[in-house]
Amino acid sequence: MALLTDLFVGGLSVLPKSLVRSLSSRYIAGETIESALERLAQFNAKGFEGILDILGEDEGGDAAAGEAHAYEALAQYKDAATHLAASGHKAYMSAKPTHFGLHVSDDLCFQIYDQVATHCSELGLFLRVEMEDHPTTDATLRVFKRLLERHSSVGIVLQSRLKRTPADIADLIASTPADRRLDVRMVKGIYLEPASVAHTEYGPIADAFVACTETLWRAGARVALATHDDIMAPRLEALRVQLALDQTSYEYEVLMGVRQSLWRLWQDAGHPVRVYVPYGPEWHAYSMRRLKKNPRLLRQMALGVFRR
Repeated sequence: MALLTDLFVGGLSVLPKSLVRSLSSRYIAGETIESALERLAQFNAKGFEGILDILGEDEGGDAAAGEAHAYEALAQYKDAATHLAASGHKAYMSAKPTHFGLHVSDDLCFQIYDQVATHCSELGLFLRVEMEDHPTTDATLRVFKRLLERHSSVGIVLQSRLKRTPADIADLIASTPADRRLDVRMVKGIYLEPASVAHTEYGPIADAFVACTETLWRAGARVALATHDDIMAPRLEALRVQLALDQTSYEYEVLMGVRQSLWRLWQDAGHPVRVYVPYGPEWHAYSMRRLKKNPRLLRQMALGVFRR
């Protein structure tokens, strides 16, 4: 299987772009804000709120190019937020720190987030700081804590896969200003991290997810449960009931195109469900990077190729 994966990764660059586009269209809402808003409107009409994310990130390298890319992202995000607010659709904005220049410097990344958060706040929109692979975690948390001092409508993402996350939660709880409510999207984590820093098996990852969520809830945080795990979900629901938490303390967040029957099941049970709607002109490069960083995603793509 490892050899097959290596061969598939090596062949990604020669796959026709049209084929990659066809396979990814289920999960990515096109290249423009108009296409993303169209998909968002469809979800809203079915009772699902949304998350808008403009695809893009920076793996480091030339600082000048990274800074220019960050400012391009700033303009795109401000424009997207303006269109979202004007549309009246229910969604919030979400952005990756390397898209905002994290590899250039913490200061640049904070400045970009600060401007986007200010613009979103003026429009009545929430902004989420996403989390990427483990080498960026420290810098991302530094940027977020600075941002939280200046803005109330911002949140962060934490990964149960990482062994450090319980300590990060304790630090965030202690450092959150008294007039702020910590808002965390809890995820398992898509990046395949080394065993020295991460849990690598399902059981410990799921256990950590539940334990981290409990710590956050007991501290008064709002937790977005980003999962499609119908085995783990009943554990989370039992915990929520035990703590007597209402819908102001949680929601389920799901990926566009993934297990839609589960969305309806949770919605019918009375849970708020929000759909992640990524889009943007960098969809192809983004898809290729994701597949290379997590070869397990190739299985679904390979199945799609063979079915076709």
